[in-house]
Amino acid sequence: MAYQAFSDDSLGFTTRQLHAGYDPSRHHRAKTVPIYQDSAFELGDFERGIRLFSFAEDGYSYGRYSNPTNEVLERRLASLEGGGAAVAMASGMSVIANTFLNLATSGDEIVAAGTLYGGSLTLLKKILPQYGIRGVFVSDEDDASSYAAAITDRTKAIFVESLGNPNSNIVDLEKIAEVAHRRGVPLIVDNTFATPYLLRPFEYGADIVCYSATKYLSGHGTLIAGVGVEKGGFDWLNGRYPQFERFYEDNRESIPEDELIGHLFSKRLRMTYLCDMGAYMSPTTAFYVLQGMETLSLRMERHVRNAQAVADFLVSHPAVKDVRYPGLPRSPYHALAEKYFPKGPGAIVSFRPEGGLEAAKRVLERVRLFDFMVNVGDAKSLIVHAATSTHFGQPVEVREAAGVYEDTLRLSIGIEDAEDLIADLAGALAT
Repeated sequence: MAYQAFSDDSLGFTTRQLHAGYDPSRHHRAKTVPIYQDSAFELGDFERGIRLFSFAEDGYSYGRYSNPTNEVLERRLASLEGGGAAVAMASGMSVIANTFLNLATSGDEIVAAGTLYGGSLTLLKKILPQYGIRGVFVSDEDDASSYAAAITDRTKAIFVESLGNPNSNIVDLEKIAEVAHRRGVPLIVDNTFATPYLLRPFEYGADIVCYSATKYLSGHGTLIAGVGVEKGGFDWLNGRYPQFERFYEDNRESIPEDELIGHLFSKRLRMTYLCDMGAYMSPTTAFYVLQGMETLSLRMERHVRNAQAVADFLVSHPAVKDVRYPGLPRSPYHALAEKYFPKGPGAIVSFRPEGGLEAAKRVLERVRLFDFMVNVGDAKSLIVHAATSTHFGQPVEVREAAGVYEDTLRLSIGIEDAEDLIADLAGALAT
């Protein structure tokens, strides 16, 4: 058989989003990735069962550990991201939570930017501290020295978003990665808003990338899913991570050395947390994410073009007092956008109308095309009031430090005709 596109990482991004990681000859030559709706798989024979459960042989035993459909998704996203391994989970938050648990134990710390999605803030501020893991937030996420100052002997990672929520602020990934690596800790990047089409954080020093595949990767608002990707090559045996040293010693006799060392984070994430804590992605969900990813680059081009048009409209409107979008020349993040996002800095735009909270409410009541929903990354355009949704329950000072005010509206710009989006906002802002 001549077809080999599934294993050729030299192919372009759009080509790989259709082909990477799926060899039809292993699946009865079905061209579309099959859904393996199985909870368990035949072990074959006694010796093979031992090899599977000792992880000496790649294969499938129980669905909570792995599934052929999910594996294609993992291989495809790892290829698009330029990573070595990936683990699919039930949601983006399950990926982030289990990533932290994989790295940190009681008494440890995660250094983070303060401009995170509200769920990530709650995890680091309220939930993980119950297990002895503390989130330490930098004093200035725009200053790499703030990250350096926050690192202690108990720090196990730095966590940032490539595009902040909801204001699409941009941190200098390259500088933060240098800070992290000088101190022997990994940089974790939530790349949900950017996708690997707009930004590949590994190229700037990141070690782990997290996704809510619910958003742009799937693109149609039909599912909840998450994927974590490991670059490979980080020294997990550098003395900071005794749990990885124990894991290595426990598995070095059964798992090939290059595979174990090269993907130690992902191996432990799958074998310890996915398998035993159960944040399993169903194969049907994996199938739908794969379907969405086939048009990722095409959709992102339209998303970005529309977002720039909407931001340009809002910034010149007399009824709008503030617009946050790094594609605007006036944005303090415009220079970083040009460095990290030459294809465009995503499609999340936030703004504050003149007139405070009451004006924001009027906009929500008047829009006819934008739908009032908490999701982002849908092909359809959405609007939400950030303070009472994504950042609900956060103290006022925490919200405002992240740029979320009582009148902040977040737009997730879809792929409709830009003229229709602008007309809808114009009508909602009319006095």
